[in-house]
Amino acid sequence: MTTAEKLADLRARLAKAQDPGSERARAKRDAAGLTTPRQRIERLLDPGSFVEIGALGRTPDEPDAPYGDGVVTGYGRIDGRPVAVYAHDKTVYGGSVGVTFGRKVCEVMDMAIKIGCPVIGIQDSGGARIQDAVTSLAMYSEIARRQLPLSGRSPQISIMMGKSAGGAVYAPVTTDFVVAVEGRAEMYVTGPDVIREVTGEVITSAELGGAHEQALNGNVSYVAESEEEAFAYVHDLLDHLPSSCDEPSPVFWAESDEPTERDLALDHFMLDDTNTAYDMMDLLTRIFDNDDVLEVQPDYAPNIITAFSRIDGRSVGVVANQPLFYAGCIDADAADKAARFIRICDAYNVPLIFVVDTPGYLPGVQQEKVGLIHRGAKLGFSVVEATVPKISLIVRKAYGGAYAVMGSKNLTGDINLAWPTAQVAVMGAAAAAVMIQGRQLAAAPPEQREYLKKIFMDFYDENMTSPYVAAERGYIDAMIEPNQTRVALRQALRQLETKREPVIPKKHTIMPM
Repeated sequence: MTTAEKLADLRARLAKAQDPGSERARAKRDAAGLTTPRQRIERLLDPGSFVEIGALGRTPDEPDAPYGDGVVTGYGRIDGRPVAVYAHDKTVYGGSVGVTFGRKVCEVMDMAIKIGCPVIGIQDSGGARIQDAVTSLAMYSEIARRQLPLSGRSPQISIMMGKSAGGAVYAPVTTDFVVAVEGRAEMYVTGPDVIREVTGEVITSAELGGAHEQALNGNVSYVAESEEEAFAYVHDLLDHLPSSCDEPSPVFWAESDEPTERDLALDHFMLDDTNTAYDMMDLLTRIFDNDDVLEVQPDYAPNIITAFSRIDGRSVGVVANQPLFYAGCIDADAADKAARFIRICDAYNVPLIFVVDTPGYLPGVQQEKVGLIHRGAKLGFSVVEATVPKISLIVRKAYGGAYAVMGSKNLTGDINLAWPTAQVAVMGAAAAAVMIQGRQLAAAPPEQREYLKKIFMDFYDENMTSPYVAAERGYIDAMIEPNQTRVALRQALRQLETKREPVIPKKHTIMPM
């Protein structure tokens, strides 16, 4: 064969590898209006930056096996920063995992481990390749094994574009973030057909594992309405994260420290009635560089907000109570959500900002049954374990154990700030009236009980929940006017920029049960 013929042969093979699925599979995909894996990668990455590897890989010892083996893999850039990427190809073996598929994914993961860059997986997999038997399971394990050295070193992001079952869901939920496209993504360990056969339960696949349903279950970081929105969310995430734990996060322009109308309006933000709910997001969009607050898991445990924003142009992680749900109480799900987010921020050296308005942990029989004790303890454990700068801002209620885990100085918070509207105590006035004055109130004439209770509650609020009591004892570093919040947070973060904490030599910590 001449050189010209060899070149022609290479070009023909590469052309065939561009869309290697069967004619029937491609027609089905096109009829459904779905994009190809290469189109998805091109839309995710900077134009022209994708470098593919393994395009000619295929199942060994099968002469007619299609190229690619069900996955497209390679490297590229997002906003000029390197990333490793892979995208399942549903038209080849249904996107199921085979030996060549596994080796291709492992190759880009190994490279990401070496150079320290994010790994983004566009998931649309049929699960294990049944005909490959144990080989497919072995490849799943090989991929999973590489997630550990990547975990906490470089961001791992999964974009769920279709149905993922069995082993195909374990790898995505082990990554840092899972972005699911509404109407496309479905995730479950066991599909509805098998469930019906084994347990007799009848449910549709969308009801079982749709994007919104799995977001409510805590398995999805964000539900996107379209592929474009999913890619945009990934770009926003990477804007707040470093390429690896050894590098700083991107820094953006920020306006000066001069007070703005937005700052001055904060003096009128907090309502006089301490039991009136408000939307914490309205506050968060006013105290950072701008109104850009990127929520993570907004649909799960909405009584606590986990999000990224910026102070002085630098990325920060935000943990804030949401009074619109359970009055801002921390339940078991909220504790899990916040603890994991704190660990993500700590791993990538992103400072933590706690914005506090919580009456405590959520009481109730059901909460005890679902393990509030050990799940709530994980939140405190994660706060203490985190070595990044930790700043707490108390804007209203900070009661009980929930006060402690929301960045208090006693649980290693670095700087605690408070508005004059703050209330810091073991419990609220109403609960204290029952605990301290319960017998006396019960013994009083019925017509006097509410009056006596109010007198006690007013005394309690004045003398026991006053933030000045905490400030006098050194548990609050500074009482600030609300209009000073944005600048005070900047000054605190600047002070903590060079924070370092010694690490006690040991193998690893042990999380609560």
